[in-house]
Amino acid sequence: MDLKKLLNKEQYEAVINVEGALLILAGAGSGKTRVLTYRIAHMINDLKIYPSTILAITFTNKAAGEMRDRVRALVGNEVDNMWVSTFHSSCVRILRREIEKLGYNKNFAIYDSYDQKSLIKQCMSELNVNERDITDREIINKISEQKDNLISPEKYKKESEGNYRLNKIADVYMLYQKKLKNSNALDFDDLIYKAVELFNKNPDVLEFYQKKFKYIMVDEYQDTNKSQYEFVKLLAKKNKNICVVGDDDQCIYEWRGADIRNILEFEKDYPSAKVIKLEENYRSKANILNAANNVIRNNQNRKRKSLRTESDNGEKIKIYRAYSDIDEGMFIAAEIKRLVKEEQRQFKDFAILYRTNAQSRIFEDTFIKTDIPYRIIGGLKFYDRKEIKDIMSYLKLINNPMDDVSLKRIINVPKRSIGETTVEKLQSVANSMEECIYSVLLDVEMVPSLTSRAVSSINKFVSLINSFIRRRDEIPVSKLIEEILESTSYLNDLKNSKNAEDISRVENLKELVSAAVEFENTSDDKTLSAFLEKVALVSDIDNFDEEADTVVLMTVHSAKGLEFPIVFMAGMENGIFPGTQSLSDFEEMEESRRLCYVGITRAKEKLYMTSAESRRIFGRMVSYSQSMFIDEIAQNLKEYASIKNTFSNSGSFTNSFNTYKNEERFKHRESFVNTPAASNERAMESTVSSLKPEDISPGIKVKHSKFGVGTIVSITKDGSNTKLTIAFDKMGIKNLMLGVAPLEAV
Repeated sequence: MDLKKLLNKEQYEAVINVEGALLILAGAGSGKTRVLTYRIAHMINDLKIYPSTILAITFTNKAAGEMRDRVRALVGNEVDNMWVSTFHSSCVRILRREIEKLGYNKNFAIYDSYDQKSLIKQCMSELNVNERDITDREIINKISEQKDNLISPEKYKKESEGNYRLNKIADVYMLYQKKLKNSNALDFDDLIYKAVELFNKNPDVLEFYQKKFKYIMVDEYQDTNKSQYEFVKLLAKKNKNICVVGDDDQCIYEWRGADIRNILEFEKDYPSAKVIKLEENYRSKANILNAANNVIRNNQNRKRKSLRTESDNGEKIKIYRAYSDIDEGMFIAAEIKRLVKEEQRQFKDFAILYRTNAQSRIFEDTFIKTDIPYRIIGGLKFYDRKEIKDIMSYLKLINNPMDDVSLKRIINVPKRSIGETTVEKLQSVANSMEECIYSVLLDVEMVPSLTSRAVSSINKFVSLINSFIRRRDEIPVSKLIEEILESTSYLNDLKNSKNAEDISRVENLKELVSAAVEFENTSDDKTLSAFLEKVALVSDIDNFDEEADTVVLMTVHSAKGLEFPIVFMAGMENGIFPGTQSLSDFEEMEESRRLCYVGITRAKEKLYMTSAESRRIFGRMVSYSQSMFIDEIAQNLKEYASIKNTFSNSGSFTNSFNTYKNEERFKHRESFVNTPAASNERAMESTVSSLKPEDISPGIKVKHSKFGVGTIVSITKDGSNTKLTIAFDKMGIKNLMLGVAPLEAV
């Protein structure tokens, strides 16, 4: 294998540098997966390093699977002797072996967001926390934040003593963790939090894994939070053979704990680290890359690099300013229809990216009317459907009878005369005995004030669950699911239902059985625990089918790691992308700009950026100016789409669209007078500014004679002119020309 012929100069350097600390700054589309896989192959084939001493960590199962397949193609079945997995999968694997040292059973359950919410609500009820004062969502987010930062309930309680609100949340956190342990369960954040706790409390366990994993590689390092960072740092402390790959320009998850400092300050942790930049892009046309470079260079907290490509310029970025959000949807639909007809494109070539899931509705409505097949990534997940969660709760309880949340979900599903009042009594007894509910059920005759009917129903339920527990190690998971569906009459009730929705529920349950069969055919570990673990760790993007011929609708966050020939970035308006919070917060703005950079670099051949003069948000019409991110793209890289050059040869659909557009033009003729764009034009005709170029910088406060006080969000040079984007405290966002608008320093 001649690596010099297979890789460019920077890729080759990254592959052959194996010993010591290495930071690979990999720009979008620069072949980082190729580098990682060839690096592993070089270690195994050329350097004769034992595969079992290599740990490769990614962020999604999809990425881990792709890496494993690529490595297998280079080294054969040797890949089976190394760990290629996500952070969570790696931690689960360690905890399954070692968690008894923390007082848990190895059959611990992994609670998803629904289970977590149920348990949090129970804790709030027991502690008399009113949801009108503090919502369960706020508490869940705050607890997740503490775990990401490795802050225990006891420490958080101590830190929150002086704050009534946080002190209440700390109480819930403490009770929640106690109940999790009593249920022998971990939530998603616990998987890494507990692995770090395990290492810190058991030096011998840490030493074992330090010796085992002499070489550690971490993909998407810019997305690591504190607990993930600490997990990797502990493992790498002994040998210091750590290679991290990432792109600080693609750090877009700070809102859920990712800390960009982990990658920006890597050399502080490892002073002798070698840094290699991968800047040659193999994905996108030059104009798209240059547009991405134009936008991201406005960020200050980043390591300087610039994407380049040997590809041709390609088409300019198409900018479209719609009259309304409906107009925006119709424009995108018309363009898709035109390109499918004129360029023989497939629907799977197109992706619509937006800032929030709520923006998908307009496109769904439009695509249904125009007969364009589509699918949404990030909608209701398969495993979040009621019928699936019901049967999964049976499986969880069978695997771990201490799981109170799963038990309470299905103790009366299908209905078996065990009402809420009975369950509350059982919970109360369990709390007083500090036992799980299932233990109470085993001696239900001892529970006072239960009716004989309730006792009889409970005994039948216990007998049913016990029979499943006996069978779980005797039959495959798929057969166990079928027995649950039959023995409980769950499936029969759906089949006899007159509700049309229940027909689709039956199909979903058949698909669950198929998923179990697929698991049995592809997994080495075929136990119920392994199946539950696989399901718990699956993410929505893992099920993305690249071959399905449909237009893809998804948020920009969900699109990270994917690529498409043609991308539409919709809703590119100040107030949406970037969001209103970003306009007054420097760090938020930097993350929004990174998100825009990620969106742009998903496009391989064509990129459209669309916005609307008005759109309906939360039931009211709003008007936002075109996104400042579009303004940051050089004029020679973009062109504004018009009806004439956009819709020629589009057939009858175009004619109806043009009729619609003329109606929209009439409807919006008066309202446009009051749009931010029109306001900006009028403002620029006002008296001269007293500010000079040296007086201004992003973040400073200024005062306008008409609009009041605002914050400079960005500064854009346009020839000899300087354009300022300013977020005014009471008048919203305005684009003003320095030297023309009446501005003064505050």
